Amino acid sequence: MTTLLEKDTRAVILATGQKIMSQKGFSAVGLTEILSSAGVPKGSFYHYFGSKDAFGEAMLAAYFEQYLADMDALMAKPGLTGAERLMMYFAIWRENQGAYDCQGRCLAVKLGAEVSDLSEIMRVALKTGTNGIIARMKAMMDGGIDDGSVRIDGASGDMAAVLYYQWLGASVMVKIVRTHDPFETALQVTRRMLGLA
Repeated sequence: MTTLLEKDTRAVILATGQKIMSQKGFSAVGLTEILSSAGVPKGSFYHYFGSKDAFGEAMLAAYFEQYLADMDALMAKPGLTGAERLMMYFAIWRENQGAYDCQGRCLAVKLGAEVSDLSEIMRVALKTGTNGIIARMKAMMDGGIDDGSVRIDGASGDMAAVLYYQWLGASVMVKIVRTHDPFETALQVTRRMLGLA
């Protein structure tokens, strides 16, 4: 039986790892750095995680669980059209990815290309999490189609995927050019794609 202290310790290791890896990446961060920053004895890591890859999988699962819960909370806000929900989501995206001098806090952006070739279990965790994001974007889009605030050409699932890919690419470009110009372009194109321009 897992004790509350064990759950707390595990959560602290995951949160610390997420904070460090969102800035430095996965390969550049050693377990010693994470455990030292978390204030957890070095030998206890393997009590919670079987390997660094298993830690990465758990970290991504915890990250996406919170991310999707935040999306669910946005979707549950009363009195908003589907278009307003989508625009709020992209405003939050811009705010989060603009943090830390354009370094951002999105693990899909930071780790996606890096770990997908290194770890199958982490790639699957990324795929599962991003599929959840796209599904929620589709639901917001469908709500907008139903309430008349969104007008698209084609299937909403395809459009949600394209918008996610576009914003993911814009997030990478923000890191490269160190300005928010890619987000401005993505926002203009998004508005046109949703029939809001």
